[in-house]
Amino acid sequence: MQRRAPERGAAARTASRSRSVAAQLPGANTGGQIGPNAITRVAEAMRSHLGEQATAELFGSIQLQSYLAQPPQAMVPQDDVSRLHARLRAALGPEEARRIGREAGRRTGDYLLAHRIPRPAQFALRWLPPAIAARILVRAIARHAWTFAGSGTFSFSIGSAGRGAGSLRLSIASCPLCSRIRADAPACDHYAATFERIFVDLVSARSTVLETDCQASGATRCVFEVRW
Repeated sequence: MQRRAPERGAAARTASRSRSVAAQLPGANTGGQIGPNAITRVAEAMRSHLGEQATAELFGSIQLQSYLAQPPQAMVPQDDVSRLHARLRAALGPEEARRIGREAGRRTGDYLLAHRIPRPAQFALRWLPPAIAARILVRAIARHAWTFAGSGTFSFSIGSAGRGAGSLRLSIASCPLCSRIRADAPACDHYAATFERIFVDLVSARSTVLETDCQASGATRCVFEVRW
């Protein structure tokens, strides 16, 4: 989507629009639980890649088969999410788990865009220059971090020396997604793909998200570099 360059004298309108977007995205806080997308979108991705039987067997191996019979509509225990993502990697190996994790993340992003981020806010973010849109969006993500970080702690920094203006750093301490995983490389593909899907749509089509540090591989927190 092509953006209009801000017209001369449009700073006040841009600031007003930014405040309007922020006002539409309030948040709350709940610990120890995670939104159901971390389970339902994994199930969808597994069915797409592996089929119904393999999906049922994997969920059944950790006593989570009830989520397949009746997909959750409310927050789920983060331990269920941690066990599912760990079992996915242990049963299928890192490459297949990465492929399914990224697909599940993209599906999560699609769901959020379709059902959770208000249409007027989406329109306004796409209208804004990428740097401004990114700042508004990441603050909204921070307010809603309770839906995906559970008892973990989400934080972010905007730009910094050596990273340029078109960048953000997102991090999750005590990350629930990889808490049961030990790996040689970053393992939170679901998060990375979810962030990327949203930034591509609302900030810039050139956006990329790369997990550079992961608790699964010994880091103190999981870190995601966003660039556009």
